[in-house]
Amino acid sequence: MALTRDFKHTIRDRAQADPRFRAALLSEAIELLLSGEVETGRMVLRDFINATVGFETLSAKTGMPAKSLMRMFGPNGNPRADNLFAIIRMLQDETGVQIAVNAA
Repeated sequence: MALTRDFKHTIRDRAQADPRFRAALLSEAIELLLSGEVETGRMVLRDFINATVGFETLSAKTGMPAKSLMRMFGPNGNPRADNLFAIIRMLQDETGVQIAVNAA
C-alpha cells in the first residue's frame, strides 16, 4: 500500500499544530542521545529541526552554516558536544519546549 502523504510533511504539520507532540519529539531525541542511541537521536533531532525552525533559521541563530548543520544531523554526522548542546538550547528557546533532566 502506497503512502498518500509524505512522512516528513506529516511530522512537520503535527509538530506545528500540537505543542505536546513537539515537546515529545524533542524529548525523545534527547533521551535517545543520552541512552547511547546516538544515530537514531540525531535522526529524530533532524526531524524536529525540519518540523520546527528549519536549518536556515538554525544556521542564522547559531552562526553555523546550514549545510554543516545538515551534515551534523545526517546519517554519518558526528556533532561536537558543545555544538550539540548549543543547538538544543537554541531549539528550546525558539520552540518554547523546555526539557528537564530528572534522576531516576
